[in-house]
Amino acid sequence: MIESIAEFFAQGGPVIPLIFALAVALWTLVLERYLFFHLRYPDLAKRLRAQWRARSDKQSWYAHRIRETMISTARHQLGRTLILIKALVGLCPLLGLLGTVSGMIHMFDAMAVFGSGNARAMATHISHATLPTLAGMSVAIAGLYFSQRIEQRVDNETRRLSDSLYFE
Repeated sequence: MIESIAEFFAQGGPVIPLIFALAVALWTLVLERYLFFHLRYPDLAKRLRAQWRARSDKQSWYAHRIRETMISTARHQLGRTLILIKALVGLCPLLGLLGTVSGMIHMFDAMAVFGSGNARAMATHISHATLPTLAGMSVAIAGLYFSQRIEQRVDNETRRLSDSLYFE
């Protein structure tokens, strides 16, 4: 298995390790968000609810602003790395295209030096040139799914917290 991964890295060119590094960073951030949702956010929400319940004034203009601040703080904590996750998702296919274009340039350069009569060699070069796009798109599609799931979770948790900080 490690040999096939090493062969994929070698065939895909110098962009594949960059895409791999972005994928590791992306999945680390996604995992961090899921751990935050399950381990740290329940305590934060409980603390904010307790602070709101401890207030005697829940009707004034100031109380409304404090409630908005609490909700905003929770939303900020929930979506803290979401923008970075989305940026990495958008960057992966672009790096894949960069790898494909550089691979195609390499193929045309080889054709100019050795001639264009060998269709098999040309097909091999094209095959190798498209590997970075495959890698970038694969990471981006999976990352897009999880970034949308995280964004939905942020919205749902914010709405749930907002509903629990009710006015009396």
